[in-house]
Formats: sequence, structure tokens, C-alpha cells
Amino acid sequence: MAAVAVLRAFGASGPMCLRRGPWAQLPARFCSRDPAGAGRRESEPRPTSARQLDGIRNIVLSNPKKRNALSLAMLKSLQSDILHDADSNDLKVIIISAEGPVFSSGHDLKELTEEQGRDYHAEVFQTCSKVALEMLFTGEPISAQEALLHGLLSKVVPEAELQEETMRIARKIASLSRPVVSLGKATFYKQLPQDLGTAYYLTSQAMVDNLALRDGQEGITAFLQKRKPVWSHEPV
Repeated sequence: MAAVAVLRAFGASGPMCLRRGPWAQLPARFCSRDPAGAGRRESEPRPTSARQLDGIRNIVLSNPKKRNALSLAMLKSLQSDILHDADSNDLKVIIISAEGPVFSSGHDLKELTEEQGRDYHAEVFQTCSKVALEMLFTGEPISAQEALLHGLLSKVVPEAELQEETMRIARKIASLSRPVVSLGKATFYKQLPQDLGTAYYLTSQAMVDNLALRDGQEGITAFLQKRKPVWSHEPV
């Protein structure tokens, strides 16, 4: 399980996009990756772009003229960018942002007409369901404060501080051990639907499992020796 965190970028006044910084462009084979080219003509530009630096991958929805609508091509391109080398130790964090004033307007309704057919519609929604855990799409625009109130966001910052705070969180995650973060993520989602007693049991077991990890012991040793840990990123 890859230790990948996805951060949605929001400023205090609503959806914002992260500006492109000095990211290292990913290999050409990565950026041109588009399974079957589904829903996209060869002459059309790829609807997402991706750059990676220091373990942090920045994926940008790059179709502002169509308000980054979730066409099948957009979904396929986004899925490809998220899953590319997801198990690599070089990938620690994924940040998803967008060009233009709208993060995403939701599904591309032009692809949901009768002309496209039931099979095409099924592929659109099946593809969307695969990335739904990484992103939240809504057809109704809401403010960042409303999203925070409903638990859709974990933090809201002023627009001027958006990129700095996003990168601070991303770098913090990227500095941690992949297997330790992975174990924590898996345990969090596993205990969510459980009753309180079961949840405590599962998290207690996870703590024991964490101590059995090489990086779990490295974290303790580094703390006792008052030094920075040197992670192996080994799963066992």
C-alpha cells in the first residue's frame, strides 16, 4: 500500500489553484501516459499534467476552458497520474490542484447524453469511482468555510498562505516513513465503521505492528538518541 496523501488546495475565500513552481517534469513516458486515449482525440492536449520533486507529486487539472469537467479523458488521465509508480519509494505525497477559477465543475454532461450509450456511461462512473477516494467532486460550488464545516477539508488558510501551507504539510508527510504512514492510513479507515471497543482494539494492534516495523524501531531509537531518523522504507 503506497503511502500517498492527497491534499485539496483551498484558500479562505473558496477553491484556489496552486501555481506551478520549480517542479521537476516527470519522464515523457509518464506525462504522455493515457490508457487507450479514452474519450480524448489525438489532437487534444492531455487534460492533466504532473510534476514531481523530492517525493512530492503535483497533479494539475489543466482544462480551465471546460472548467476542468470530469470527462472520461480527464478521469483516465487523472487516474494514470495518481497510480503511476504509486509503490515507488520516491513518491511520498500527491497534491492535486487545478488551473483556472474552478477546481472542477463535476461530470461533463455532454458525455452523459443518450448518444454516448449505457456502456460509455458505465465506464465514466466506474472510472470516477476509482478516483473518488482521492478527490471529492461536487456539482454545486461551495465556499472553503462550508467545506470545512462539513468535514470535507481539514484546514483553511488565507489565499496568500495557501501554497506555503500546502507545501509545509506535504514536506512533513514526505519526511516520514512510507510503511509507518501506510499502516496508519490503513488502520484509520479500518476502524472508522467499528464500535468504540473494536476501534480501540484495532488501533492498539496497529501500534504493536508499528513497533515490529524496522522504521518503527528506528523512530524510537532516533528519538532516544536525539537525532533525525534514517528511514529504510522497508515494509517489514
